[in-house]
Amino acid sequence: MASITKEKAAEITAKFGANEKDTGNVRVQIALLTEKIKNLTEHAKQHKKDHHSLRGLTAMVAKRKNLLKYYGEKDIVAQRALIKELGLRG
Repeated sequence: MASITKEKAAEITAKFGANEKDTGNVRVQIALLTEKIKNLTEHAKQHKKDHHSLRGLTAMVAKRKNLLKYYGEKDIVAQRALIKELGLRG
């Protein structure tokens, strides 16, 4: 449903972090949230009356938005590159 496998999380962490154990990096957190949001969006399309999961989805989107804002304050060029790499803002 909303969770991702350990292998997928490790792959994302290795791709966006400095190394495979760099889970605290803002880039990694944004990428992991994006993957969870994609999965939960598919779940929400199938289960329209699952309001509890929709609330969780809304919370994840808000958290990602705040992390992107923080990352943009630190390094706007890197933030824009990350947004493009993840395919956000359509």
